[in-house]
Amino acid sequence: MGGERFNDTRNGRTQYPTVADPDYAELNQALLRYDGARGNVQFGRQRINLGNQRFVGGVGWRQNEQTYDGAMAEWAPDARWKLTYAYVGNINTVFGPDEPAAPSLTAPANIHGDSHLLQARFAPSAALALTGYHYRLDLENVAVAAGAPRGTLSSDTTGLRLQGSHGAVGYVLEHARQVDGRDNPWSLDSRYWLGEASHAAGNVKSTLGYEVLGAGHGGPGNRAFQTPLATKHAFQGWADQFLTTPADGLRDAYAGVALPLAGGKAQAWYHDFRSDRGGYRYGREFDLSWERAIPQLKGLSVLLKTARYRSSDALRTRDADKFWVQVQYTRL
Repeated sequence: MGGERFNDTRNGRTQYPTVADPDYAELNQALLRYDGARGNVQFGRQRINLGNQRFVGGVGWRQNEQTYDGAMAEWAPDARWKLTYAYVGNINTVFGPDEPAAPSLTAPANIHGDSHLLQARFAPSAALALTGYHYRLDLENVAVAAGAPRGTLSSDTTGLRLQGSHGAVGYVLEHARQVDGRDNPWSLDSRYWLGEASHAAGNVKSTLGYEVLGAGHGGPGNRAFQTPLATKHAFQGWADQFLTTPADGLRDAYAGVALPLAGGKAQAWYHDFRSDRGGYRYGREFDLSWERAIPQLKGLSVLLKTARYRSSDALRTRDADKFWVQVQYTRL
């Protein structure tokens, strides 16, 4: 309605805040798939959502998805084991398919390279599931920041995630190490930590967590732990203030609750953001959402959502208030 009062990364309206939803149409999926008794193989343009999408996902929050050109195989020899391998030769980002007038190292339409994604999951019981992973990202034409050399997001990330539940109590523990990958001109060495506990009482679920994306080492520039292919909006607050981890790293202490409300589902979250190196506070954030299916119209739902970020250090972050009204129709 009216002129666009936001920067969609392609319209040139850089005087406005960024809403990364440029006008375009793109084919999200076109693939061949074979399903066997214990697994499947697929080739072509496809969705790849690994685990909770903290490292590799489809960025489903945006108007268009992030999809992957390549091949993926999944094998489950029994109910406890699942092995996943994917080769990715091109990534179709949420900014595509049209490149900006001036080539962008931070918001390209496509990311080129030869990336390998490996994940193994062993879940002997509800109380314990172990997931080991190694993500070798070769991201040739992107950089961690506009002034950084191309290839500085190429990395090798290796980690282990433990999660499970016993009765009403759930837990998650995770650790990963990230080093420089193929053709990255910078040396990288940073760590990732996550500890989370949850409790479910009927339809009410409470969560406490602490997530660390470590500061960078080895030289100047931003060498902190990064997750360039993640569905980032789902983590570290809905205001999207930390889509790129700051050079001094990030520690996020958070608490949340999800519960039924007025025929739908409500969520409330609080985040306290501090640096990993130096221990100074970036800011705090409070998020609220409410989603409900429209009973008279099958497949239709409405979402109200808000995020309020308050900076504690104006030199590093700025205050932000965001509000969304979303109506979605899904036909299966």
